[in-house]
Amino acid sequence: MPEEFHFMLMPGFSALGFMSAVEPLRVANRFRPNLYRWRIVSRDGAPVVASNGISLNADTAFAQVEHAHTIFVIAGFDPLACYTRALGDWLKREYQRGATAGGIDTGSFVLAEAGLFDASHALTLHWEALAAFQERYPHLKTTQELFEIDARRITCAGGTASIDMMLDLIGRRHGADLAATISEQFVLSRIRQRSDRQRLEIAARYGVHNRKLIQVIGTMEHQIESPLSSDALAREVGITRRQLERLFSTILDDTPARFHLRLRLDRARELLQQTDMTVAAICAACGFESPSHFSRTYRAQFGVSPRSDRHAQR
Repeated sequence: MPEEFHFMLMPGFSALGFMSAVEPLRVANRFRPNLYRWRIVSRDGAPVVASNGISLNADTAFAQVEHAHTIFVIAGFDPLACYTRALGDWLKREYQRGATAGGIDTGSFVLAEAGLFDASHALTLHWEALAAFQERYPHLKTTQELFEIDARRITCAGGTASIDMMLDLIGRRHGADLAATISEQFVLSRIRQRSDRQRLEIAARYGVHNRKLIQVIGTMEHQIESPLSSDALAREVGITRRQLERLFSTILDDTPARFHLRLRLDRARELLQQTDMTVAAICAACGFESPSHFSRTYRAQFGVSPRSDRHAQR
């Protein structure tokens, strides 16, 4: 019998993450008929609108699915906006019956909310939502891998990483040759490994090649809640503050303080849009001295207050 996948689409789901998961199954069936079949599941059996505005018809409502083999929850921004106890109970019931539970993009939020993870198992999700996830579920172990396959729990960063995850699953079940054949159909030069990075290296993201500057930016990205002074950052890489400021000015046309501030504001915006944390809590998580200072700085950067920005996204 074909192996069956149920794709539970949350409103605003990532269309790219979904299609990148389904297409490898379709191509697998082209070369070896009837290996896989799949069904689209929604809250009520009605069509679901993706984050890009495309509407997909569902085959059934989740409450009608019993004894599933594999369930993938696919979400996008604000993954818990439509989460219900009934959905969580269904996921737990199917998992307890032996189903494999998967999360694509921010689908890991839904699985975590349903209680399907524990601290002993690693999971991943889209890098942009990682900080929000860690704030909500600090007891869970997260990685920045493209995907994690852990017994009957599978998580994936979404986007095109869904292709790599599915090729890995297909290769495990039906051999590396079939996975490679499918990869060639997508004109992929290689199948990425689980441990490949989600994001570009700092050098590629910012167009910098100075090793000390790359080290400092890496430190800044990890010191969002407790930002370091320029003096402390300079000491980290064994240079003076003046040398550090010259590096930022010459290569990035910026100052260390302004650069780090933008990183913190970008993180704050992610938390505003993807969590229900209070503005005060986000202020503290991003290293601002007071909510009023945070709000003024946020408005200066984005032209809107934190609260207004949050409401505009929902």
